[in-house]
Amino acid sequence: MTASPGRRVLLAAPRGYCAGVDRAVIAVEKALEQYGAPVYVRHEIVHNKYVVQTLEKKGAVFVERTEEVPPGNIVMFSAHGVAPTVHEEARQGRLATIDATCPLVTKVHKEAVRFANDDYDILLIGHEGHEEVIGTSGEAPDHIQLVDGPGDVAKVEVRDPSKVVWLSQTTLSVDETMETVDALKEKFPQLISPPSDDICYATQNRQLAVKQMGAEADLVIVVGSRNSSNSKRLVEVAKLAGARESYLVDFAAEIDEAWLEGVSTVGVTSGASVPEVLVEEVLEWLAQRGFEDVEIVKAAEESITFSLPKELRRDLREEAAALIAERTRAEDPAGE
Repeated sequence: MTASPGRRVLLAAPRGYCAGVDRAVIAVEKALEQYGAPVYVRHEIVHNKYVVQTLEKKGAVFVERTEEVPPGNIVMFSAHGVAPTVHEEARQGRLATIDATCPLVTKVHKEAVRFANDDYDILLIGHEGHEEVIGTSGEAPDHIQLVDGPGDVAKVEVRDPSKVVWLSQTTLSVDETMETVDALKEKFPQLISPPSDDICYATQNRQLAVKQMGAEADLVIVVGSRNSSNSKRLVEVAKLAGARESYLVDFAAEIDEAWLEGVSTVGVTSGASVPEVLVEEVLEWLAQRGFEDVEIVKAAEESITFSLPKELRRDLREEAAALIAERTRAEDPAGE
């Protein structure tokens, strides 16, 4: 099918994998290469159905609880981070661990610990139940309270209004977060901001590109999974930017042709945990329906990379075996 007059695609740049996701996915692949299957992963390594299914085929085993991993095995913590109690569970379970937490999430964890040590009340802006929020809250549960949007501000209470700081989940909408911060500052004028922006560079850049395309696009298709916070935020940002409709899809096959009725410009982007192959499939699907002209909407350059987890430089299988031997000796010191 040839391109129809006036039909075009606006393709966001940047889109897809961020440095933290790239690091986490490669870490699983490297662990499988070095140590062989199975390598257990606590929760989805990143929130993307295709990535999880692909890694499962290679030998990764995804579990919800640390206790599901048999003693003497390797467990990897996902890019979203975990609470200190989870590290302790792994030690008690005699597991060798690989921590694939995104360094930008680790930064928020360290901020939480520092402010808790200084006896601040910490207001964590984020979505209840999200793995990242659970992990950050676990760093200082007695000092942190969750604020899930501006509507939560009225119920927030603190011990000392002069010692209050806000932190945030890294994958939120920038605009919604600042709306919550403004409401908190109105209630607590002495509220302190974190030393650097908690919302990650990739989240901000992808939202900026969608804002630029949203005003021109009749329809915006966001490639991403439904449990991906940053992907869902892109759908919201597109609508706020002026797009008539915006939808979230895991795969091109989920696109409904009825969405194209009366549409001349389609915006396409993808969440930070989405591999480019899924975007290419969407572009091919659109091209087959007359949307062959593709224009890049570039919002920022990204060159950040993160080194792989240091644990990949050790012999973790040997380490796990030693942990089992240590437990055996503790349970039967006489060797009987």
